[in-house]
Amino acid sequence: MRSAPDDDRPGRVIPFGKGRDRAYDAYGHAYDADEARGDHGAERRVDHLTRFMDFLRRRVAGDYEVDEFGFDPELTDKVTLELMRPLYRTWFRVETLGAGDVPAESGALIVANHSGTLPLDALMLQVAMHDEVGRPLRLLGADLVYQLPVLNHLARKTGHTLACREDADRLLRKGEAVGVFPEGFKGVGKPFSERYRLQRFGRGGFVASAIRAGVPIVPCAIVGAEEIYPKIGDLPVLARILGLPYLPITPLFPWFGPLGLIPLPSKWMIEFGEPIRTDDYDPGAADDPMLVFNLTDHVREIMQQMLNELRLRRGHAFPPLF
Repeated sequence: MRSAPDDDRPGRVIPFGKGRDRAYDAYGHAYDADEARGDHGAERRVDHLTRFMDFLRRRVAGDYEVDEFGFDPELTDKVTLELMRPLYRTWFRVETLGAGDVPAESGALIVANHSGTLPLDALMLQVAMHDEVGRPLRLLGADLVYQLPVLNHLARKTGHTLACREDADRLLRKGEAVGVFPEGFKGVGKPFSERYRLQRFGRGGFVASAIRAGVPIVPCAIVGAEEIYPKIGDLPVLARILGLPYLPITPLFPWFGPLGLIPLPSKWMIEFGEPIRTDDYDPGAADDPMLVFNLTDHVREIMQQMLNELRLRRGHAFPPLF
């Protein structure tokens, strides 16, 4: 697949003067909405249609590439991320902090808290990495994702892969930014009463992968996801029948049927912390369980502190929209 020049890459944010109205086309390009209302807008619409038709032609002809994991950058940039941007920019009004702390090119492991009953935080983090940091995020997903035929295919296409040592090590050594949620289902499915309390991080396999690859660990705090589906109960028997880790009861679900699946419009903030270096360790240190445990605990403490401070900074979960 031919890569676009840096000045034309999807999702590039273009600064505007104070008071100017900014909009985004279907490819994530920012443009001046005031100009779009005039002749420039007509030209832009024609250009957009031309790009879209060219995109369809190449997809039908198979003129695109995927990597060894099945990642399709063009489909992700021009379709998947575009569908998620209204949630990111308008519904959740995500504010991203510390984007400059993420390495611009080299491998990095982004370690984030997980919450929200449904894992929308993973998708919003993916948008933040693409639009604010300027690089794709290769998320490590749970086994359940890859046991479902349609979801498995979509996850692979958008750059996700199985959360296992082999895949994590290969991606990090290739210089990719890899995202992991070490709390797993314990975090995303915890009750609302335990919001913003980090759950156990498991055995620290993500830390061992970072040490083996010699890449920094970037702690990441996500505030806002806890309020989108406040979990006040569970249906464990039905969840086991359906093969799910849990089946939540929220103030709106299942009482309002499909409408109960609409996430509440909480205010989100995503913060990337200062990278924690691992290149000072010998790769063999990844086999030292005590060192891995201590570093895992250190990352968890930093993330909990970031969550506490970011939650205070955000303030009310549902501020006025205007």
